[in-house]
Amino acid sequence: MDIPAQTRGQNFYRLDVNLQRLLRRLAPELTAGDEQRLAAFGDWVGGELDAQAEYTNRFAPPALAAFDREGETVNRVVHNPRYSAAHRDAYCHGIVGLNYGSEARPFLLTFAMGYLLSQSDISIHCPVTLTGAVAYVLDRHAPKQVKDAFLPGLTRMDGTALTGGTWATELQGGSDLGATTTVARPAGDGFALDGLKWFVSNVDGDLALVTARPKGAPEGAKGLGLYLLPKLTADGTPNAYRIRRLKDKLGTRGLATGEIDLFGAEAVEIAAPPDGVRVMMEALGYSRIHNAMAAAGVQRRAYVEALAFAANRDAFGGKLTSYPMIQDTLLDLLMHLEASVGLAFEAARAFDSAQGGDAGAVAWMRMATALAKYQTAEQAIAAASKAIEVVGGNGYTEEYATARLLRDAQVLTVWEGPPNIQALELLRLIGEGYGGFEAFGARMDQLKSQGCSTTPEIADAMADCRAAVERLAPEEGVRDARRLLDLMSVTLAAALLVEHAAADHAAGDGRKLLLARRYVRAVLAFARRRWAGGRDDPARDHFSAVAGYETVAVDATVG
Repeated sequence: MDIPAQTRGQNFYRLDVNLQRLLRRLAPELTAGDEQRLAAFGDWVGGELDAQAEYTNRFAPPALAAFDREGETVNRVVHNPRYSAAHRDAYCHGIVGLNYGSEARPFLLTFAMGYLLSQSDISIHCPVTLTGAVAYVLDRHAPKQVKDAFLPGLTRMDGTALTGGTWATELQGGSDLGATTTVARPAGDGFALDGLKWFVSNVDGDLALVTARPKGAPEGAKGLGLYLLPKLTADGTPNAYRIRRLKDKLGTRGLATGEIDLFGAEAVEIAAPPDGVRVMMEALGYSRIHNAMAAAGVQRRAYVEALAFAANRDAFGGKLTSYPMIQDTLLDLLMHLEASVGLAFEAARAFDSAQGGDAGAVAWMRMATALAKYQTAEQAIAAASKAIEVVGGNGYTEEYATARLLRDAQVLTVWEGPPNIQALELLRLIGEGYGGFEAFGARMDQLKSQGCSTTPEIADAMADCRAAVERLAPEEGVRDARRLLDLMSVTLAAALLVEHAAADHAAGDGRKLLLARRYVRAVLAFARRRWAGGRDDPARDHFSAVAGYETVAVDATVG
């Protein structure tokens, strides 16, 4: 096994045979020019971007210069020059701009670029994602004069692109957008916003989508509008807001995340109540797919790092890759990686398909996104941890990418809604009128016709999913939702693996079929047992006593 000892300096696109094959199957409309772009991007990601990520993470994270020497507010985040240059270069490769204009390319292409980008630096992938989300909303929902004024700046590819953010989270609300207290007051031709936004990534971005409640609007989510807030007002002066502080975070140390006080900041309306949250959710839907791409990217880098180390490390008289337990660990990493890639790209493919507005396509896009976002993020943390185990003590140091991967991976379960929020989204989608489970069933039937019929375990898992939804009791639905999310996401991942394996097998390569069978035997079987065995749990009937170390009657433990 001839594996390079160093991952840095490799072309992350050319190195990834699975990605190349998947893109050819899912997006035959991609051109030779698109592949050249991906190859150039993969070379940059594996070289300069990765070197920058290590430098910024270890030696030069961003800092806040809140005031100038006269005490005036400046809201200036100081980035090191290498980070700033890399951030500009990402847009030059077209990761946002390629989706717009007369020769717009499929979103699948730029989502694939996100997958590559995250293998080196999630701290740049995040602002790129937010910029893309703002561009997407402006293109589809902004009044024409607003779109014409701001969208071209976000989609430039000449090194001068504007960057964006989505400001929704507040201290008292978290994922509960209905608890928003930021107020929007009519002012001139637009609105003035007052309030506090608690988690703002890319805090020094040029444009932000902001949720706020107009005066007199009802409480809850239906009372929220969505507004576009520029960093600079029309006359070039700073807008009326202040960056209070930057967050001191576990990971993504290169990313400036902060808190923002709004003091009558000028904004224009994108969507009035009751449509503000609905339109913001479109931005979050776009970001969730990029989140799944980032999680799959972390898994890819974790696998490559573990393999490179194990293939070149001599211990106890042989290479680490010659030992059965190491082989099992690497195969597990690879199995989950290719399952996650399948899920992430299924969501990306569905995103493109949903652009026409067909109700069934939109339902499947939302369902596929929730399943992919959840499962890929869970596996990213596990993969980064396993990679450190393979590399050993060196992998725990900042001189190896694995330590950064583990810290950065943790945020992927939280960004754009943690697992429980995805589970609640699942409940909404399978509820009456949404058509989510019908879309899931239709896609599974399609996959069955393309090869899954030879895998009875997948058919049995689909039957489990259908039975689970049919007997989902209203009072127990919320409790069961996360386990159902797990069962459905693993079932879909298994079916996608088999579909992709069947295509490779037909071309004379059985490699992926071996991974697919391993996944079905191990992961899918476990998910089914977890679902079947999780409904009867006496401990949850006595949650307060068990959690609070109170005495529980012995009779309660019988059965």
